[in-house]
Amino acid sequence: MSIDKGGSAPTDTVPTGSVENTEAASAAVTAVDPRLLVREQGLGGYLSEFKRKMRAGDLGSLPVVLGLIIIWVIFQSLNSNFLSAENLSNISVTMVGTGMIAVGIVFVLLLGEIDLSVGSVSGVAGGAFAVLSVTHGMNEWLAFVLAILTGTAAGAIHGFFFARIGVPAFAVTLAGLLFWNGFMLQILGSNGTINLDSNGIVAKLTSYYFTDVAAAYALAIVVVAVYFLTSYLGNRRREAAGVPSQPLAETIVRTVLLAVLAFAVAILYNQYKGLPLAVVIFIAVLLLTDFMLRRTTFGRKIFALGGSVEASRRAGINVEMVRISVFAISGTFAAIGGLFIASKIASANQGAGGGDLLMNAIAAAVIGGTSLFGGRGRTWNALLGVLVIVSIQYGLALQGIASPIQYMITGAVLLATVVIDAVTRKTQKSAGRA
Repeated sequence: MSIDKGGSAPTDTVPTGSVENTEAASAAVTAVDPRLLVREQGLGGYLSEFKRKMRAGDLGSLPVVLGLIIIWVIFQSLNSNFLSAENLSNISVTMVGTGMIAVGIVFVLLLGEIDLSVGSVSGVAGGAFAVLSVTHGMNEWLAFVLAILTGTAAGAIHGFFFARIGVPAFAVTLAGLLFWNGFMLQILGSNGTINLDSNGIVAKLTSYYFTDVAAAYALAIVVVAVYFLTSYLGNRRREAAGVPSQPLAETIVRTVLLAVLAFAVAILYNQYKGLPLAVVIFIAVLLLTDFMLRRTTFGRKIFALGGSVEASRRAGINVEMVRISVFAISGTFAAIGGLFIASKIASANQGAGGGDLLMNAIAAAVIGGTSLFGGRGRTWNALLGVLVIVSIQYGLALQGIASPIQYMITGAVLLATVVIDAVTRKTQKSAGRA
């Protein structure tokens, strides 16, 4: 019902959606998403947007990228061989084993949980493959698949006790760490070491290089094309939905920058042995898992659980099944990582999965930018984090610095990352973004 300004009787008809206080409505200002104004202000708009994100604690991958640049500059100044094609190629191959394990850790951390068993599970996978293929003469491909499924089964068992029985993930995976380590020692037997066929499947994972220069350039083209198409199609969908999106010019600029980096890496590989097979597999895994997390319903469910378990349950998400699946994924990537590590040393031995492997895998995920508190992270964080850790290891090794110092420096970097994560989370809360 509406009343005219003269205070006359109410009219008989009330138009749908009418505004009772027209003067207040005319003076009101429609709120606009600040991101919509950024591109209209040119370079100054982008600078303002950057400052807004920093104040809100939205740091993204900036800290780890800056840290990686600083690490490379320091070690290059100490030893001119650090940024050589050979050293960087070796770093990229060495990091794949730990990086694969870190990818699985990212999935678990997105739930706000932890998996302490991945080191032992990786050792079991390497041991299982060696026993099946070398000791018992099983077909290598079949042994390869069964070794990976061993990790999947181990992860699913952990997930079952966590999701269905209610045992804390920390306790379940700590028990798994001990159990699977003992299981690995048992299947390897008294000898403790089984050498792998140097021409076999697993050995080739880290020893095979695509020597044709076209291979590295082809991979660079594929990565750049996938990035551009993903960004372009995503922006089209956002525009159709009426939400903020990147203009085409910005997408092109970002694509050009990525192309420069990708082709620089391709040139570097071609200066040594060529494109490593291990790097190709790792990039493919990162692309597929990133798509899974960001573009599928299952991925959105993982992020939802990391944000609030109760809210996810009320939204109809099968919390138990998602949790079991995530731990199965973690076990799978632990097994894959274990096979890459076995490939690097061309054997399976009783020391597999031990040492600093577990800590490095967790540190890689966290240093790369995945939050320990759940709900924030990408599998690409595993690449950045493990690159930082392996770069530190190789840089210190070139200087002849002992392992204890390596542990201390890696621990300091991890602590700094966790502090940044905690401060960022508090900043986001105060800004109303968390």
